[in-house]
Amino acid sequence: MNWISNVVPPKIRSFLRRETPENLWVKCPESGELIFHKDLESNFYVVPGSGYHMRMPTKARLEMLFDDAAYSDLPAPEVPLDPLKFRDIKRYTDRLKENRLKTGANDAVRVCTGRLEGMDVTVAIQDFEFLGGSLGMAAGEAIVAGMMRAVESQTPFIIFTASGGARMQEGIFSLMQMPRTTIAVQRLRAAKLPYIVVLTNPTTGGVTASYAMLGDIHIAEPGAVIGFAGARVIEQTIRERLPEGFQRAEYLQTHGMVDMVVRRHEMRATLARVCALLMQRPALERDAA
Repeated sequence: MNWISNVVPPKIRSFLRRETPENLWVKCPESGELIFHKDLESNFYVVPGSGYHMRMPTKARLEMLFDDAAYSDLPAPEVPLDPLKFRDIKRYTDRLKENRLKTGANDAVRVCTGRLEGMDVTVAIQDFEFLGGSLGMAAGEAIVAGMMRAVESQTPFIIFTASGGARMQEGIFSLMQMPRTTIAVQRLRAAKLPYIVVLTNPTTGGVTASYAMLGDIHIAEPGAVIGFAGARVIEQTIRERLPEGFQRAEYLQTHGMVDMVVRRHEMRATLARVCALLMQRPALERDAA
């Protein structure tokens, strides 16, 4: 070996090496298709070839939904940070810090107000990137506060769900958010305000067992997994093979658990039309808006 083989090739490689972001290309989990990340973003995170709906960031969803991408965040209610002093391989407080740094959000639910085709609406979005969208005290308080804000301002309440269920690190405090959000839904109903649930992938566990299945209208994104227990757990319990597509949005629509399955490109127009109908706004007023 001489200086030519030892020095020149590494120099050439370092000169030719280019830094590229890790997410430059995204692979479709369904078809294996590779799509440039900018093309995926501009297509609302839907893979063009297969139509597979990738998980959509909260900010992108809000900008897609509201008129002129303009909205206001409701302040997040303050809750005890770690009521059970929970620790597994990490402290719960450390997990919260990591997820807050990763997502830039205080917790798994973000509530905003704005206008949807001229109509004032209150919208909550559950972020699966934050501890699997798990339902804890902060998330429950945010949903309840959002529903109470909708009652005060007399607006429809729309929630986009995505969750693995209740947050185990908060134990019974997490489970108590199920009846609390259910009572808040009843307040919406008493005020005769629309409560619309958009089920995204996945919506499972205690979230499905509470506010996610109490809407006036249930809309699901294509291919979304929706259920309480996992399919494998159910199969092991009943000792039977489950039907093809079990717990998928299309299967649940066929069996009456979901009202409609709507592609993301049509979601905004669908929500605006449903809100206008449920708020009993005259056609002329809807057109003018």
